[in-house]
Amino acid sequence: MNPVSNKMRGAGEVAAREYYWEDRESPGDSLRSCHGEGRESAPDNRGGDRPEQWKMELLKEDEFQAVREAIERSCQRYFRIQHPEGYWWEELQSNVTICSEHVMLLHLLGISDGATEQAVAKYLLSEQRDEGHWELYYGDKGDISVTVEAYFALKLAGQDPQSEPMRKAREWILSRGGVETSRVFTKIWLALFGQYDWNEIPSMPVELVLLPPGAYFNIYEFSSWARGTIVPLSIVMTIRPAMELPPEKSIHELYLKDRNGGEPRTFPSKTHKLFYLFDRVAKLYDEVNPFPSMRRRAIQAAEDWILDHQEESGDWGGIQPPMFYSLLALHYLGYELDHPAMQKGLKAIDDFCHEDQCGLRMQSCISPVWDTALTALALKDAGVPAEHPGLQKAARWLLEKQITEGGDWQVKNCCLPGGWAFEFVNNKYPDVDDSAVVLMTLHRLQCGSDDALECAKKRGMDWCISMQSSNGGWAAFDRDNTMTILNRIPFADHEAMVDNPTADVSGRVLEAMGLYGFSRSHSVAQRGIRFIRRLQEKDGSWWGRWGVNYIYGTWSVLKGLISMGEDPKAPYIQAAVRWLKKHQNDDGGWGETCESYTDCSLRGKGESTASQTAWALMGLLACGEEHSFEVQKGIDYLLRTQQPDGSWEEKHFTGTGFPEHFYILYHNYRNCFPLMALGQYLQKVTNKGS
Repeated sequence: MNPVSNKMRGAGEVAAREYYWEDRESPGDSLRSCHGEGRESAPDNRGGDRPEQWKMELLKEDEFQAVREAIERSCQRYFRIQHPEGYWWEELQSNVTICSEHVMLLHLLGISDGATEQAVAKYLLSEQRDEGHWELYYGDKGDISVTVEAYFALKLAGQDPQSEPMRKAREWILSRGGVETSRVFTKIWLALFGQYDWNEIPSMPVELVLLPPGAYFNIYEFSSWARGTIVPLSIVMTIRPAMELPPEKSIHELYLKDRNGGEPRTFPSKTHKLFYLFDRVAKLYDEVNPFPSMRRRAIQAAEDWILDHQEESGDWGGIQPPMFYSLLALHYLGYELDHPAMQKGLKAIDDFCHEDQCGLRMQSCISPVWDTALTALALKDAGVPAEHPGLQKAARWLLEKQITEGGDWQVKNCCLPGGWAFEFVNNKYPDVDDSAVVLMTLHRLQCGSDDALECAKKRGMDWCISMQSSNGGWAAFDRDNTMTILNRIPFADHEAMVDNPTADVSGRVLEAMGLYGFSRSHSVAQRGIRFIRRLQEKDGSWWGRWGVNYIYGTWSVLKGLISMGEDPKAPYIQAAVRWLKKHQNDDGGWGETCESYTDCSLRGKGESTASQTAWALMGLLACGEEHSFEVQKGIDYLLRTQQPDGSWEEKHFTGTGFPEHFYILYHNYRNCFPLMALGQYLQKVTNKGS
């Protein structure tokens, strides 16, 4: 059974007596020291106080108590919202294209209804900015593709084009060049409604699915997320459907009269130009179709692949794009809505949706395994004993989620399965990052001897180690998925066609290996460390693939290196420590804008956030910096910004889906990572008796 059917509103509560894992004193004066007069006397770096004075002020018992009380508030909140089955799961928020495409999908399938459309429209309008645009991430000043899709979805939903929100959106779009400046996937959605010319969209021949895995160019050279999108989309693009819309629903008004068609096309590189020429040949091939029997065989193979890759929960790959495109491919192949595959797919979409006072929105993905493992680690760092009923529930739930069947990763890896996925169910695509974190969680929550648990842990660690790529690093879903030339095909304007090994995932695996007792001299560890060192930036930081950005990458790497026994005083590690300290904000926190992916001068720069502050703190704490001026100020920032219910607020997106193109606001990040950092800090300072 898929527990996602409970949806996010079905969270259970644990009995109040379970909140307190040890006797506590009454908050009383200690809370006032955190939020009242006692806190005001603490110096900060803007006042010119010496770091030594700050250290002496903070390291008093009542200040330790302030940290303890903040930890307790956070722990109480987490046990209140834990689901009865043992997991934690909070919203994964992204830009509004997911919601816009939800409206479009329902229209294409002929199942749109007024109530759903209006609920989605309500959310879309709530996310529109005053200037008329919609954003890729909070504060990005607008994105043309996101705005075009939102405008079109609102028009499909019946929004008056002369209304103020639509007028402002239309003017903003036209001021940025109109529809022509939007991304490939936006144009594909428009083409499905006859609003864009299929001939102007880059090709993706369905015959690609016939190439064997051993061929130089085949679907398994694409990343898991690209593969799950390309296979069904290649069917759709071969059929080239175009729904006829009534004139009042069309978006002809979003095209500029002068499309600059006479301007010569430019290319970033000779490879881009070469692929463009290949695309022209592919279009001629599509038009002539010289081998119709091969095309029929390819469509059948793609159809079989889609059906084989649908999970028992109804989704494909656990993410929105393959879910939508697979349903569309089956629809255009003639599958009726009452077909089991269609029914399960539509149910999965419903399970990904979340509705509140802002309206109805679909999540691009759901993260219960990730949320549960991180939250359990945070609670353990906070001092909750492993035998606590809530943590044991979480451990059992995670253990049950281990994947013991094969998936696409086996094309390049003969190891037995044993990893974990991000979602409730995603058996074809376990990922290394989740698996490493779950392994650390199970290890730290183990109570006594358990043969079944030991077997699961060994199997999981063997799988993680087997996923090491030839260059020594680890990627998320596949080994050696490194054909970066695929990012230059015309279809790939989001440059996310491969799953390269990265420093952050590699750091996570090394951290797990260290916890499991692997020696620094182990050949796998040595290769991993060398890989990470090659990726270090000149300023000492590391780029973050799955979190924003250099703060995330640097924290992930430092935790892994220190866990494996690297010397925190080593020059290259101290360079990273100096980089983190240098990028602390005046308010004591750390922050980094998503724009740092496009402008390297913005590395480590941005408005302070709870999650990024926690990452920086944990990176410094791993290197023995618990008594440093910067750590003390960072801890103070977290104490000052905690809400009365034990949570933190965070509006900035600090998760990364595709750098430069897709970002995520994990609602759990702003709470689990600060708790983790406060717990690690308290352990450090009290264990050393300072």
